[in-house]
Amino acid sequence: MSEAVHHFFDGLARNGGRMLRQVCGTVRFDLRYPDHVDHWLVTIDHGRVTVSRGDAAPADTVIGTYEALFLRMAHGEVKPLPAWLRNDFTADGEFRFVIMLERIFAPPPGARHPREVAGGGTPAQERT
Repeated sequence: MSEAVHHFFDGLARNGGRMLRQVCGTVRFDLRYPDHVDHWLVTIDHGRVTVSRGDAAPADTVIGTYEALFLRMAHGEVKPLPAWLRNDFTADGEFRFVIMLERIFAPPPGARHPREVAGGGTPAQERT
């Protein structure tokens, strides 16, 4: 297991809840390596996110991919939904969790909020 994968899941457990307030369920990530598979179980309960590692526990959705693609999605270099449509990774179970991946992975490098692009200022500026 790479340090980057561990770092991603630690950050998700610490900071992922604010993006997932209306989500309940479990997602297991099966990260494939040349000689083994790591299983990460993410449990979401109305924004409370817990992450465990170990056995292939049952989950609402199971995402299967290689570590390299997972890290590219985590860094925003690859969008999850188009990657799934290209069969770059597998997803078994509830499709809503495939859509949720867009929220838990980083935005593409250089991405900006649409209001900034339109000249309306940042969303934070509009609320103050």
